[in-house]
Amino acid sequence: MRAVLRTLLRMLPSVGGASLLAVAGVWLSRQVIGVDVLRPSNGEVGNYIQALGSIYAVVAAFVIYVVWGQFNDARTQIEREASEVVDLFRLADGFPDDSRRELQNRLREYADTVLYVELDAHARCDEKTIERTNELLDGVWNVLHRCEPCSECHKSLHAEALSLYNELSDVRTARLTSARTRMPIGLRLLLYIGALILVGSMFLIAIDRFWVHALITAALAAAVTHILYIVEDLDDPFAGNWTVPRVAFERAKAYMERKAGRAEGPERGAPAETSSEAA
Repeated sequence: MRAVLRTLLRMLPSVGGASLLAVAGVWLSRQVIGVDVLRPSNGEVGNYIQALGSIYAVVAAFVIYVVWGQFNDARTQIEREASEVVDLFRLADGFPDDSRRELQNRLREYADTVLYVELDAHARCDEKTIERTNELLDGVWNVLHRCEPCSECHKSLHAEALSLYNELSDVRTARLTSARTRMPIGLRLLLYIGALILVGSMFLIAIDRFWVHALITAALAAAVTHILYIVEDLDDPFAGNWTVPRVAFERAKAYMERKAGRAEGPERGAPAETSSEAA
C-alpha cells in the first residue's frame, strides 16, 4: 500500500499538471476561435482525432512493450549475476585454503560493491565507479589465474571455476549494457510531439458545454501523460520509481556471510568435540 501511495504522489504533479494545462487550453481555444466556428467541421475533426489516436496508441504500446522487456531483462541479469557469484563462492570451498580464502573474500567484496555502490552508480551514469568494480572482478580472475591445482579433483574444480567466471563476466557485461541503453531520441520526440498534437487536436472539437469539453480533454491528457511517465521511468531500470529489485544480491550477500562465519569459526575439519573442549 505504501508503494502505491508513493507512486501516486510521484505521478500526481505531471499527470495533474498536464490535465490543468489541457483545461486551460480548452478555455483559451473557445475564447479565441469560438464554438460556432468549429461546429461545421466536427465530423472531419472527429475522424482525424480517431485516426491520430489509433496511430499514437500503436506507437505507445510498442514503446511500453520494449521498455518493459528491457526492464525485465535487467532484472533477469541481476538475478543471474548474483547466482553466478554464489556458485563460484560455493565452488571455492574445494580449493586449497589460501586460494579458497582469497577467492571468497574477493567475491564478497565484489557483491558488496555491486549491491551498495555500483547499482546506485548506474542511476548517476558514474562510469568511474563502474570501472573500479571491474577491477574487483579482475581481482577474482587473478586469484583463479594464480591457483595451481594439485590433484585431479582440484583440476576439475578449477576448470569449472573458470567457466563460472566467464559466465559471471558475460552476465555482468549484459547488465552494464542494459544500464546504458536508452530510448532513441527520435522515438522520444515522436512520443512527446504526438502527445501534444493529440491533446491539442481536442481543442478543435465544438462541444456546447465547457465542462464536458474540459473533462474529456483533461482525461485524455492525463492518460497520455501517464503513459509517458511509465515509459520514462522504465527506460532506466536502475533509477526512478520502478527500479530493478536488489533482493538477489542481498540473498547472495547473506549466504556468503553465513558461510564465511562458519569457515572462520572452528578450524575446518576439526572434530566437534575438540571445539566444545576448547570452549
